[in-house]
Amino acid sequence: MRAILLVLSFLSLSGASLFSQNMKPEEIIRRFVEKETEFSKVWQQYTYTQRILFEVLDEGGNSRERQEIWVEVYFTRDGRRQTRTIRDQGRLRSVGVTEEDLDDAIHRQPFVLTTGELDDYEIRYRGEEQVDELYTYVFDIEPRRLEKDKRYFEGRLWVDDVDHQIVKSEGKIVPDYSNNKFPKFETLREQIDGEYWFPTWTEADDVLEFGGGFGRDRRRVHIRQLITYEDFKKFEVGTSIQYEPLENSEDSENPE
Repeated sequence: MRAILLVLSFLSLSGASLFSQNMKPEEIIRRFVEKETEFSKVWQQYTYTQRILFEVLDEGGNSRERQEIWVEVYFTRDGRRQTRTIRDQGRLRSVGVTEEDLDDAIHRQPFVLTTGELDDYEIRYRGEEQVDELYTYVFDIEPRRLEKDKRYFEGRLWVDDVDHQIVKSEGKIVPDYSNNKFPKFETLREQIDGEYWFPTWTEADDVLEFGGGFGRDRRRVHIRQLITYEDFKKFEVGTSIQYEPLENSEDSENPE
């Protein structure tokens, strides 16, 4: 299993090719978006559990408030893919965990770029970089425009030169709102099935500013977030990997 580690070895962001394939950036983008589109369909065939930890830190970097949420992706008996919260403990008192916070954690921080979303983004090639044992192409990405009631990824992507899939992403989900701010984060992926790279780890550590101007109306809150993905299992019709809703749980279709 090829796994991505946290240690980065910088080689080049100058545009000088490190790889045997001398492809133009447009061709790399075409290939990795096609592969990401394939992966998106494969991912829809898997169940897994997300552990999502939100923390507020004090000035010394110690946790003073925490909320931990476990979310399960499962299939109903008739084969519909659903998500549900199976545990929610603790609370953030100084800032709340909003619907957008949880929706981003489940559906957007594990960023996947498909052909259907490609026109929404401006993508710029930045060069090549070695990430642990992987050689990657590096791209900056930002939304072309912000449409009402839609949320987007803005940041940097690292694309494996062999599999042409995103193996690492850094950035944030935009836009921020006047009363709801969102942290910068990093997501790493790992090969789960021997072919496709699945998100397995996301971390954010950021200071968010609420209010405007100076004085009492302005607040700075140090936020830390950790998301882990566990128990990936491929769903096959007729197999036993089927789950029934928990009693009194609220199920919602996964929009991915």
